[in-house]
Amino acid sequence: MSANAYKILVVTILPLLLMPCMAEGQSNWDQFRGSNGDGHVHAPELPNFWNEETNVVWKTAIHDRGWSSPVIWDDQVWVTTATLDGHKMFAVCLDRQSGKIIHDIHLFDVDAPQRIAADNSFATPTSVIDEKQVYVHYGTYGTACLNRETGKTVWTRRDLQCDHEAGAGPASSPMLYGDLFIVNVDGRDVQYVIAINKHTGKTAWKTNRSADFSKVPVHKRKAYSMPSLVTYEGKQQLVSNGAMGCYGYHPKTGEELWKIKHHGFSNAPRPVSGHGLLFTTVDRDNPELWAIRLGGSGDITESHIVWKETAAMPPRCSPLLINDLIYLVNRLGIMTCMDAKTGEQVWRQRLEGSFSASPIYANDRIYLFNEDARSFILKPGRQFKVLATNSLEEDVLVATPAVSDRSLFIRTEKHLYRIEKTSAK
Repeated sequence: MSANAYKILVVTILPLLLMPCMAEGQSNWDQFRGSNGDGHVHAPELPNFWNEETNVVWKTAIHDRGWSSPVIWDDQVWVTTATLDGHKMFAVCLDRQSGKIIHDIHLFDVDAPQRIAADNSFATPTSVIDEKQVYVHYGTYGTACLNRETGKTVWTRRDLQCDHEAGAGPASSPMLYGDLFIVNVDGRDVQYVIAINKHTGKTAWKTNRSADFSKVPVHKRKAYSMPSLVTYEGKQQLVSNGAMGCYGYHPKTGEELWKIKHHGFSNAPRPVSGHGLLFTTVDRDNPELWAIRLGGSGDITESHIVWKETAAMPPRCSPLLINDLIYLVNRLGIMTCMDAKTGEQVWRQRLEGSFSASPIYANDRIYLFNEDARSFILKPGRQFKVLATNSLEEDVLVATPAVSDRSLFIRTEKHLYRIEKTSAK
């Protein structure tokens, strides 16, 4: 073959060989809202259409009940579940390719679980996962580290207990930072953030909330959010929203760096950041979105609040920040798009249904899921535009879906679905 012919062959064949690789997205979804914790994922081949007959690769029943989102590493998908009465806690591992259950592990027995709200579960916190282990958390009822391959228990903790009040229940999800497993523990009785060595299960640091709760009613001392890692001027901070305050901590030591006092409690959405700002939701009953300027120290309540939005903000769904716009959907389906830097409203529209799952951003699309397992795919931007709607034959969807490569993993009350383009449509 001549040199010229060889060059032509390479130029012709090489792009074809690279195309499948270029189409692949991120494989691992290791925590709530993905690797960055903000709902963003590189997944250029996600489907725009699905139903029970279209683009369902597999559908696997998950026993009992849990609202934890799936977490994914390589070919494993993990979820947690618990009996409706809260007496038994389980971790379930599925094969990503086939949907077959690999491990179904009964981890904890609970003698006297507190009553929870009808729309909550005893397995609501989302797990975290890495290359060797999965870390499952059931709030006050137990925490465990499992070997991913064997399913054997590496360590457990039963002492991260708090009183969430009868009628509420556990919800705060953990995260990983290096060798640390970090989780908020905010109940009526105790309020703190704790970091545990992920290999040994031993406490690395524990920091009590510095809010003055002495005059705060006990039911206003609890919260359900989870920490976020943010970077400002090259330094990382652990941001954690609790009752009556939002805090910045040093992630390695737990040292409190700053705090913002607020009046809220039972906060659930996970904070996000961008443009030198932190966006966090305050309060459950009358939710507000606060934009907080990063970079302060000590009590920055009077100096670092840039703007607030008090109308139609979400008590459950976390914010989605895309470039200069921030998107939020509240429980009633009212979706708001605002300028992230100024708080100015760009548009506000109503979507059908009630919403608990947080939005996902992939391939210049916003994916939203209501509690009736109906999805809405939107084009982000200054004009409200719905590109597609899809439905599954399930009654309840509360868990935020996960994404791996070309697939959506959607958890409903009774099943876990793998959704991927499988047909011409």
